[in-house]
Amino acid sequence: MDEADVRQRARAFVARVDVSNIREDLSPYVTAANAKVKKDELGEGESGYTITKPNGKHIIIVNSLETEERQRFTVCHEIAHIALGLESSHEEVPSWSYAKRHPNEIACDMFAAELLMPYQQWLSVVPKEEPSLKLMQHMADLFGTSFPAAASRFASLSDMPCAFVTMERGAVRYAARSTALRQAGAWISPRSIIPLGSVAHRIRSSGKSATERGEVSQDVWFDNWKKGLDLWELSRHYLRTDTTISLLWFDSDDLPEVEVNRFGARIEDAGGLTELTGELPWPGRSRRR
Repeated sequence: MDEADVRQRARAFVARVDVSNIREDLSPYVTAANAKVKKDELGEGESGYTITKPNGKHIIIVNSLETEERQRFTVCHEIAHIALGLESSHEEVPSWSYAKRHPNEIACDMFAAELLMPYQQWLSVVPKEEPSLKLMQHMADLFGTSFPAAASRFASLSDMPCAFVTMERGAVRYAARSTALRQAGAWISPRSIIPLGSVAHRIRSSGKSATERGEVSQDVWFDNWKKGLDLWELSRHYLRTDTTISLLWFDSDDLPEVEVNRFGARIEDAGGLTELTGELPWPGRSRRR
């Protein structure tokens, strides 16, 4: 089951229920999953689990000691296990961590994000403006979710070239890309180290929790990318978990023109002289170093 299939099935699930008040009340999802939610004090790092009774009814147990936004995510994550028919495989790995997590857990996280921030609702209320700390926090508050979840959703559904990167212990774990970046073949290698020259590298090296924004070269982040073009990076580092997140974006005019094959991989130029067009190559709008 790939990412596209998970998202398609999540949106089909959302389409079957009334989500008009879903930002306040998750009960329509719970009912649709033939489930009931109970809160209990669980151990540290244990967000929740599901018990299925012989009659097919599901009991979702969530950790009452965690934040409200975390409990909402847990409910949707457990509903994902039910709807997708995927077994749980937590294996003592923190729920916020992508490192060594089972594919079932990552798929259910994606499903949960679709439930918490429904596609149509998100598009109808997200401001048409440049990303900012204030905007990401506004969307997180609006949908009752975490800042990283809102930033990842923003990147995935943005019209502009945009990406959201999750890093743990100095290595890239996951990158969500907008349609524009996927079509351009922009790629950030999983398990690669946080790149030198990035805002993420700078604030993690400071040894404290911090949030910063800065301008860096696009080729700092994207593999085999054209040099000389810049992007904006909004990064936040969480010292306690050694987790770093970055939201990357730039104007569509600064997106290199590239060819990609049917698998989405970039087709490299074989070299040679550029074809004559009769137009002088005056500098465009792109910011160059």
